[in-house]
Amino acid sequence: MIYDTLICNATIIDGSNSAPFNAEVAIRDGMLTLLPEGSAPPATHAIDGEGLFLAPGFIDVHTHDDTNVIKAPHMFAKISQGVTTVITGNCGISAAGARLKTAPPDPMNLLGEQKDFRYPTFTAYARAVELARPNVNVAALVGHTTLRNNVMDDLLRTATDEEINEMRQQLRQALQQGALGLSSGLAYGSANAASTAEIVTLVSEMANTGGIYTSHLRTEFDGILEAMDEAFATAKHGKVPLVVSHLKCAGAGNWGRSGEILQHLQRASTAHPIACDCYPYTASSSTLDLKQVTADNDIFITWSTPHPEQSGNMLADIASDWQLSLEETAKKLMPAGAVYHCMHDDDVENILAWPHTMIGSDGLPNDPHPHPRLWGAFPRVIGHYARQRGLFSIATAIHKMTGLSASRFQLEKRGLIANGYHADLVLFNAQTIRDTATWEKPVQAAEGIEKVWVNGVLSFSDQQPLEARAGQFLYRKN
Repeated sequence: MIYDTLICNATIIDGSNSAPFNAEVAIRDGMLTLLPEGSAPPATHAIDGEGLFLAPGFIDVHTHDDTNVIKAPHMFAKISQGVTTVITGNCGISAAGARLKTAPPDPMNLLGEQKDFRYPTFTAYARAVELARPNVNVAALVGHTTLRNNVMDDLLRTATDEEINEMRQQLRQALQQGALGLSSGLAYGSANAASTAEIVTLVSEMANTGGIYTSHLRTEFDGILEAMDEAFATAKHGKVPLVVSHLKCAGAGNWGRSGEILQHLQRASTAHPIACDCYPYTASSSTLDLKQVTADNDIFITWSTPHPEQSGNMLADIASDWQLSLEETAKKLMPAGAVYHCMHDDDVENILAWPHTMIGSDGLPNDPHPHPRLWGAFPRVIGHYARQRGLFSIATAIHKMTGLSASRFQLEKRGLIANGYHADLVLFNAQTIRDTATWEKPVQAAEGIEKVWVNGVLSFSDQQPLEARAGQFLYRKN
């Protein structure tokens, strides 16, 4: 047998959180075979990984790449980090299944303009991704806010029984067509008016289907425990696993509460499958929200529709120039995007270290001046938190970005280096891997990523994405 590719001499971190080991990894027809070290079977391409680590391709469980995997399929920001799979449709907003009659409401505008929402069914979205052939695999959630916008004339109220029933029918269709599950973004004004009963009814539609519920909690500030309890009860009633999105202790008044919050999460997870995702930074990023405008934290403006020239400036500096209050300045800038420096390092580290925490970038690819997590999240976990801070081993860091993620989201035969698994792989230098994206210069590729394969096809090498574009759409396992 002649293999397509043989990778020799690399140290294998297989994604299972086991100790690194040595073996030869062979690829044939997009699938993996592990062979004894030194076996050297014939292969069309041979890669010497001496001094390097080989891991499963990283899985970004929390993205807003919905429209970008189609309109910018090279996906440089992700493939350059070693990311081979992205999960779209988070925080209640999805391009899949969206039926817009007007400009996208906040925060759906994070995904693009009205012309970018052209996929009224989940199948239409999946087919568009397959036609675009992005450089990464794509799996998708359906957003609660997207469903609300499809059937409601006013998002600032609770849905009627008739509207909820229509949302249920659309969710059922999306699940039948391969959606991973449902996401919610209850902190946003467009979904905050939704009652718990509205969410419970929709999540219950997924009972016994294998779907998953991910939730951007109703609040990540002082009332976070109550918001977590709402998510726990919703998922338990619906008999589906829960992922708490971008878990954090937001706001200076919340700093130091990560131990309490993780204990709460751990207790709940003993009775029901619960996990969370986290990005490795102390600042969040979203649309500009008056509820988060405070002098307690620095707020950085990433974009503004009426004042695009203010992109890249601090809200406080703009307010000083305009001689207005922070709130008046924010109102004048809106709609706009912002980075909120609202977390403490100790809390971020505690949450990252929790055994059931996965890594998600939560990057916003349409921001003119994006949060550096878009380009740097995954190398930062390895380079900063594993190597420099010693928060966990490199094997654990990789597990949080691969095997754990694939298991939670039921991505079949992905997330591990194992016989018969899909050949999504990243070859990296553990001594040099690091994020280079900064607050001042956020659009910069990471260092230390040597090569990336997607479905067995070399897709990134010599610091550049290749034209192979071998990503697949990953439908929910039935």
